[in-house]
Amino acid sequence: MLPPTYVEGFHDLEAVKAMEYRPLGKTGLLVSKLSFGGGPLGCHYGTYDEEEAIEAIRQALKRGINYIDTAPWYYQGRSETVIGKALKGIPRNAYYIATKVGSLKLLGLDYVDVIQVHDIEFAPSLDIIITQTLPELSKQVAEGKARYIGITGYPVSILEECIQKSNINISCILSYTRHTLIDNTLIEYIPFFKAHNIGIINASAPCMGLLTNKGPPDWHPASDHTKKICADAAKCCKDHDVELAKLALWYSMQRKDIDTYLVGIQNLKQLYMNLDVLKNGITEKEKHLLQELQENFFIDYYAIFSNFKLTCFKK
Repeated sequence: MLPPTYVEGFHDLEAVKAMEYRPLGKTGLLVSKLSFGGGPLGCHYGTYDEEEAIEAIRQALKRGINYIDTAPWYYQGRSETVIGKALKGIPRNAYYIATKVGSLKLLGLDYVDVIQVHDIEFAPSLDIIITQTLPELSKQVAEGKARYIGITGYPVSILEECIQKSNINISCILSYTRHTLIDNTLIEYIPFFKAHNIGIINASAPCMGLLTNKGPPDWHPASDHTKKICADAAKCCKDHDVELAKLALWYSMQRKDIDTYLVGIQNLKQLYMNLDVLKNGITEKEKHLLQELQENFFIDYYAIFSNFKLTCFKK
């Protein structure tokens, strides 16, 4: 069945047929299993070619990715601006887009599908989010500038607490780097979100660059110990001519109770690699390498997250 975002004459029909789509909680949106993250289109992950980034966005949409996430914080609105350029001329009903209290002007849109509170843990108090921010976003929804409200953050516990305490209709959460090869925290909260029909967006399987052959940017907040372990794992992958990010994404995407997997993309090479993982998975050789990484590099992290099963095949 084709998703509601399919537009004849724009989409690659066969690619859309091959894409898996899942309901995003109570929103009614049917979102692609792989979604497009706009974080790397700011400045935090190094320079990139803007024209290629625009083409990557367009190709992603043509090939069935129908959910885009961005934020004004990604370098003074640059991510929103680049995405806005890419969306010019594309039918508005061909995609869903989320931003984080962002700018319709930069995006060149009349409305966004999801308006999110960005990293709620940084507010002076959760009470401010509950009594001021969320009611204001509810007004924006009433005025037609957004369709649904979401919240994002690193501590998954605060997302749960916010939903428990707020009387505003929160439709989805975005959790980043919390279901990965080195952090399994999100899994214990999935039953709560499902019970409340909250859409679950799992972002950054490569842990903001930590689980890549290139390694993380200088500002990455991980400890030196964690960076060293991930660097050693990356070296192992390089020795086998395998990209660590590919293994990290495949591992993360095995769960069926997460609605979409949001991955930051800067260029066509990254887009095509992610689409290939989605469509074709990884080879037996790569599965064995992934098992080796789990047993030889990441075993201590699995001991920390006690409900983690030491296998790359857990659904």
